[in-house]
Amino acid sequence: GKNNCVHASLTLEVYKKTGIPSPQMVASMIKMSTAKQYKPETAIECILRPLSVSDMQDLCDACDLAIQDGGGFGWVNLPARETMERYFEGVITVPNRVLFVARLDGTIAGAALLIIPPSNNEAQAHAITLTGHFIAPWARAHALSRKMIEQMEDFARSEGFKVINLDVDEIQTAAIGLYESMGYEKFGENPYGTYKEGRYLK
Repeated sequence: GKNNCVHASLTLEVYKKTGIPSPQMVASMIKMSTAKQYKPETAIECILRPLSVSDMQDLCDACDLAIQDGGGFGWVNLPARETMERYFEGVITVPNRVLFVARLDGTIAGAALLIIPPSNNEAQAHAITLTGHFIAPWARAHALSRKMIEQMEDFARSEGFKVINLDVDEIQTAAIGLYESMGYEKFGENPYGTYKEGRYLK
């Protein structure tokens, strides 16, 4: 009772006079120091072979969250997991499709696809199409989108393409801002581009 109160008072006084931080202060300092030092590892990868089971699960999980947040790889409604897995397996194996994934601390958190024009389309041989670009909500604010676009641009440039075409819905203002900040120019609108929740989006 009384002695405990006195002891606590004296202990706090010692901390105050000697400058020794209290346990609460130490915990707070450690937390702040850890937050300052921690920098998540980011990586962009071009997928050239089938994904491992865990990577496929991470990719589908990220896509699920992106769809729920407004869109992922063109889906408006969540497909069955088996459907999504078969789709990504097909994307990886189909010619003229190049899948890129973004990783945050090793976990796949987003993806995008480059579509190469078929060899018989000589009139469009100079242009490649970027589509299906998404980052899961939990992995945003780490510049993954920008880094992925930059690496896809490097790929397109190395393959001799001069133009990258892409579509983005009018409501995706953050994506539009990102593309414009990277030098992409709007050249038109498709009034029937996307049909979602009973209305067309340009």
